[in-house]
This record gives sequence, C-alpha cells and structure tokens, in this order.
Amino acid sequence: MSKAAVASQGLLTMQSLSTSEPVVSVNWLHANLREPDLKVLDASWYMPDERRNPVQEYQLPHMLPSKEAFAAAVSALGIENKDYIVVYDGKGIFSAARVWWMFRVFGHEKIWVLDGGLPRWRALGFDVESSVSNDAILKASAASEAIEEVYKGHRVELITFQTKFQPHLVWMMEQVRKNIDEQTYQHVDARSKARFDGVAPEPRKGIRSGHIPGSKCLPFPQVLDDSQMLLSADELKKILDQEGISVDRPVMVSCGTGVTACIVALGLHRLGKTDVPVYDGSWTEWVTIQDTPQCKENLETL
Repeated sequence: MSKAAVASQGLLTMQSLSTSEPVVSVNWLHANLREPDLKVLDASWYMPDERRNPVQEYQLPHMLPSKEAFAAAVSALGIENKDYIVVYDGKGIFSAARVWWMFRVFGHEKIWVLDGGLPRWRALGFDVESSVSNDAILKASAASEAIEEVYKGHRVELITFQTKFQPHLVWMMEQVRKNIDEQTYQHVDARSKARFDGVAPEPRKGIRSGHIPGSKCLPFPQVLDDSQMLLSADELKKILDQEGISVDRPVMVSCGTGVTACIVALGLHRLGKTDVPVYDGSWTEWVTIQDTPQCKENLETL
C-alpha cells in the first residue's frame, strides 16, 4: 500500500470517530498515533493527599479558566480547531475526564479520553518514553506563560484555537441553590459515600465533609471497571438504576472540586446524555461559602 493510501485510510479512520462515544481504545490510538491532525495530551493530576508532583508528569490548571486563557494555552500547545484530541492520565481514567469536559465547554467536540489511560497502554506492551522531550517542555512552559499574560491583561499573539463557550455545561452556585428547591435536575455527587455522609474527611485541609441538600451519591469508581476503563452502556445503566438515577431526567454532577464529577459525566455521555453540566466549584466552593459568618447569618433569617 502506498504512503498516500495509508494516509487516506488513517484520515477515514479519524473522521469515522463518533463524538457520541467519549472514549477511544488504546489499540485505536496506537494505530492512529502518527496522524498529523491527532494531538495527544497528558492530563495527569493527583489529589493533595497523594503527595505526588505532577510537574514531572505534566501539569494542567485545575479550575476552569477564562475562554481567553484557555485559547491562549491551547494555542501554545500547538492545537488547532481542526485537530482531533485524545487525552489520557496516569491513573486510567481520572483527571483526563476533566480536560475532556473543559474542551467541550469551550466548543471543541473532537476530543476523546483514552480508555484505561497510561496503565492500559503499558499493560498492552506499547512503547513509552522515559523522558520528556524538549518540545513538550517548551510547549508546556509557553502554555503557562500564555495564561499568565492573559490574566495580566496582556494581548497574546498567534492564537490558533478559537473558543465557543457552552454555558449549559457549567453550573454556578446560584443554579445549584435554585435546583435544591425546584429539583429540575437530579444532582449526582461523585465523591465517596463516606465523604458524602460526612463521616470521612475531605482531602483538602479546612474543608468539612457532607453534601449539598437533595443530591445523590454515585462514587466515580462505580462507573469504571477494575482496569480503570469506562463501563459498558448496559453496566452503566444498571448502576444508575441501583442508585435511583433516571437517564430519562436531566442530571447535573459535582464532586470535591469539579474533577471526578467529569468521570461520571463521561459515563452519562456514553448513555446519550451529552449535555450534563458540572458544578465547577463543587463541594469545596459550596461548603466554604456556606460556612462564612455572613452566609450563616443570611440562612438563619430565611
């Protein structure tokens, strides 16, 4: 087969990807890794109590940035709107789901999470690099600098990625408060049951545990199998039924700070619920504000 034919075949494989399916297999990525319009991102991030340093394993910003900062950072990484993106992390499916959600929030649908992540890639015996390339280091540094420049109010040149903000995928605190009364959306919390019930501490110092009124607990590991791969649609539906969560009603998700909620959103996406919003501030924002003297005083007068 000629090089042109191979390239054409690869392009057809890329274009046949469905955005209704949120993950791609390790085998698919291995077969398409050299496609010029495919960009692969390492989105590894770890909880504070894990005491790991993601700087050496690549690092991504945590909270949702402004659209200008996101566009500047993504452009600095060499990503364009025409690109297909596969994102992975070092735990299987964890923080990669957050980056998948962020790209969708800013209007990019051609993004998928690597099912099983780096552990699955290693398990199948595919090659890994033991050191970070100079190009990757320079791009990561440029992305960080671009974000800083935007937040300083400076203009960033060479923007290759244009955002189209999707507000329906992000919830703020006021929407959560309104939903407590109206119950239009089923509120699903992705934290552990013990944290949800207030009997285990939060990983962040000074944050008490508990849950937002009216929410239901679906710990994110329940949507993954033992290999940290996303459950099948049938298995996901069974889990939701067991927890009293209906796929026929709107769902919004939260967690501790908006990371693991995106894993549950990933699972719901596989079931056809492609418009699930994430409460970005999640429990950390909620309890921090609820515990302020002013908020407590206001609540007592209601």
